[in-house]
Amino acid sequence: MKITSNFDGGNIEIIEASTPENIRLAIQKDTRSNFFQWFYFRLEGAQGFPCRISIVNASESSYPEGWIGYRVVASYNLQDWFRVPTSYDGKELHINHMPEYNSVYYAYFAPFSYQQHLELIHRAQMSRQMVIENLGQTVEGRNIDMLIAGEVSDSKPRIWLLARQHPGEPMAEWFMQGVIERLNNQADPVSRYLLDKAVFYLIPNMNIDGSIHGNLRTNALGHNLNRVWDNPDPETTPEVYYVRQRMLETGVDLCLDIHGDEGLPYCFATSNAGIPSFSKRLAVLEKEFTDTWKRVSPDFQTEHGYEVDKPGTANLGICSKWVGENFDCLSLTIEMPFKDNNNLPDSIHGWSSERSKCFGASVLEVICQMLNKIS
Repeated sequence: MKITSNFDGGNIEIIEASTPENIRLAIQKDTRSNFFQWFYFRLEGAQGFPCRISIVNASESSYPEGWIGYRVVASYNLQDWFRVPTSYDGKELHINHMPEYNSVYYAYFAPFSYQQHLELIHRAQMSRQMVIENLGQTVEGRNIDMLIAGEVSDSKPRIWLLARQHPGEPMAEWFMQGVIERLNNQADPVSRYLLDKAVFYLIPNMNIDGSIHGNLRTNALGHNLNRVWDNPDPETTPEVYYVRQRMLETGVDLCLDIHGDEGLPYCFATSNAGIPSFSKRLAVLEKEFTDTWKRVSPDFQTEHGYEVDKPGTANLGICSKWVGENFDCLSLTIEMPFKDNNNLPDSIHGWSSERSKCFGASVLEVICQMLNKIS
């Protein structure tokens, strides 16, 4: 029996693995940081054996409430991911599963690898609708890739969608895949209309280094990208610095920053009510956007979410807050669950990569209906 995590996005430490019924593991901390929650590992040689896998430091993780009601995902082929029986005793997370094949992968959520990222953006550029632009380099020298969709024009609304500032939230890149694939579907009238009337700036993964390292929230130097938007350092957080510079060049009429939430079993958006310049116009846009999304997708709701900031107290180091304040535009953080959507549960898959893709595709319908109001 063998356990490994020495691959793209892998994260686990072996404490004890002598017998299938007593496998004891620990999640490793983010690079140069104390955050930890993401795990991803491979188990070989346990086919047909009832395995009990315990993650011994679950209660010490960054968001221990995330384990309540959560089920681990597993896959035999790295394509089809399903949920397995999981329990949390307040200290350790326990996985009880009998593998049907010799090799099985377990993860916090269905991973989105760097190879998948490269394939996604290069498939997209083969269409007539999108081109790749390299904004700069990450801390470890990897490209910060952006797709531009639609013919650039000063007269068109400029729509920014970005994902995976927090690398251990791969549902965000699955969301972006849904957006990109729908925009590239020339048989879809919504996509045809949007690409004629607007220009999209799409960043499927802002934190490539952190994704490869198997981090939850930080880049290769241990910085949380979604807390430095008010003053990013080109040396330590170039991922934000270069994206922000490009935004200042193009302007922004709508920004959606895509994330995953460990604790809440719902899809929701955050409000910008706490930014200093929040106005009645922005409040109306927020409500209309979220109300429209509720009509378009049963996966979206507004009853459950984060507490709204009091006026003038928003943290402008957060992407959606900084963008909303500096461009006086509709700017939202979008959250999806690691668990399941309690309003529309799936007993086999929970919230999944496919649900994330469909949810991403659905937002284009919302943008289509709101286009004349955001510009």
